Amino acid sequence: MTDIVVHACALSAPAFAPFGDVIEIEGRDSRWINQNTCRRFDDLAHIDVAEGGGRPLLSVFEANPRSLPLQIRMLERHPLSSQAFFPLESRPFLVVVAEDSGPASAGRLHAFLSSGRQGVNYRRNTWHHPLIALGEISRFLVVDRGGCGEDCEELALDARVLVTTVAAGGP
Repeated sequence: MTDIVVHACALSAPAFAPFGDVIEIEGRDSRWINQNTCRRFDDLAHIDVAEGGGRPLLSVFEANPRSLPLQIRMLERHPLSSQAFFPLESRPFLVVVAEDSGPASAGRLHAFLSSGRQGVNYRRNTWHHPLIALGEISRFLVVDRGGCGEDCEELALDARVLVTTVAAGGP
């Protein structure tokens, strides 16, 4: 089994664009509402859940933290919908995605470290690792698909993959 080490880089919209949207308000247009007591940032991600009669499903996930380096054994993707994660407690989290290169391989892996003020919206059919909290138990607001039909495929990796940050062992 081949060893692959993937170093996470800072999450940015241009680097993540092939896989989906970075959900963040920095640098985004906004408007004041509610008698100028609240700023509203609209259209931060393309939510794609209507395939096959699906509907938006809003959830909160509570994720146990993982330690780095982290061995990645599998990836998943959602053929019927996008899937969005936004941290509720401003804690950094790790994002692992892969370029699709067919069913026998997960393709080229990429890892990103969210600042804790950024979320992600995986585009439909994007191979990704399930949610990876760092440091402590973390809660995430999740928007994905509810409804009939199987919307999760899993892929066992054909190599031993270790993911870490540039400063080995921590964000």
